[in-house]
Amino acid sequence: MTDTEYMRFALQLAEKGCGWTNPNPMVGAVIVKNGKMIGQGYHQKYGELHAERNALASCDSSPEGATMYVTLEPCCHTGKTPPCTDAILESGIRRVVIGSCDPNPLVGGKGIELLRSCGIEVTKGILKEECDALNQCFFHYIQYKTPYVIMKYAMTLDGKIATHTGKSQWITGEAARHRVHEDRHRYSAIMVGVGTVLADDPLLTCRLENSRNPLRIVCDTHLKTPLSARLVTTAGTAATLLATAITDHDKHRPYLDAGCNILVLPHKEGHIDLNCLMAALGERKIDSILLEGGGTLNWSALQSGIVQKVQTYIAPKLFGGSGNTPVMGLGVDSPDQAFHLGKPTVSWIEEDILLESEVIRCSQES
Repeated sequence: MTDTEYMRFALQLAEKGCGWTNPNPMVGAVIVKNGKMIGQGYHQKYGELHAERNALASCDSSPEGATMYVTLEPCCHTGKTPPCTDAILESGIRRVVIGSCDPNPLVGGKGIELLRSCGIEVTKGILKEECDALNQCFFHYIQYKTPYVIMKYAMTLDGKIATHTGKSQWITGEAARHRVHEDRHRYSAIMVGVGTVLADDPLLTCRLENSRNPLRIVCDTHLKTPLSARLVTTAGTAATLLATAITDHDKHRPYLDAGCNILVLPHKEGHIDLNCLMAALGERKIDSILLEGGGTLNWSALQSGIVQKVQTYIAPKLFGGSGNTPVMGLGVDSPDQAFHLGKPTVSWIEEDILLESEVIRCSQES
């Protein structure tokens, strides 16, 4: 097998940590000696051993003189676990092949420098694009200390997210909805506006087996979420955070008693300041958010510049009429003020289409 093939296997291992390692990255490692794979491992859960140490612990023979393939540069600092570079040096590994360099300022090439200074051969950049893509959220979070935000919506071919009566269940098919639940497991939090809560009374949990629920965030400037809402009544089993500008503790009390968390934020133009919200969530180690709000919140999020990616599910249906569109608000004045997106990746999910695009320019920028 080649370096590329071993790295691809390490990537497959890394994916097994999806949803469990946040805000840490997903990492996989493989150890090869004399053309034979003698150890493998991945970062299984936040706070637990990293991939390199798990791979070394799994070796069925001595790793001395072997090659380690790891999807992300080994750490050289002490966090919740000791440095992985120490374990590599102690093991007698001769060569380390790396996919992504770590953007963490505490690492940032220092792991590679340390290994090389100790006589270990280091090859970097093998399947770099795939390894970088695996940890897109981590890379953003570690550099900016705010969550990576994915704005997701489902619409018909004529651009509607609901009928003229407000009904939206269901626009896409079962396979597309399953994919959404996979993302609810993958990302740290899911966010909606109070309008969505009032209209749909959503649960916003992940319905897959062996999965975790995201933190459920409601942007509720004036604290209008009903105490009977499912997000409130299930707060004891699935965490719910209400972001509000209301400072009255008496109004907070019923929600707190139900198990919700309250985050008081300044308001901006009549709504909570989304940039302040992102900073506060970053401090709480929320590295990623799936934004499943309606058109009003989507517009505010884009205007605030907090959205990094747009996921558009398109169903082969037509609603017609005056139903809601994915992005409402005032809108831009002219086409040259549009929110620009990168070239989308296109996926077929049975009868539906998923377009995924990076946000490359906001309307406020020149």
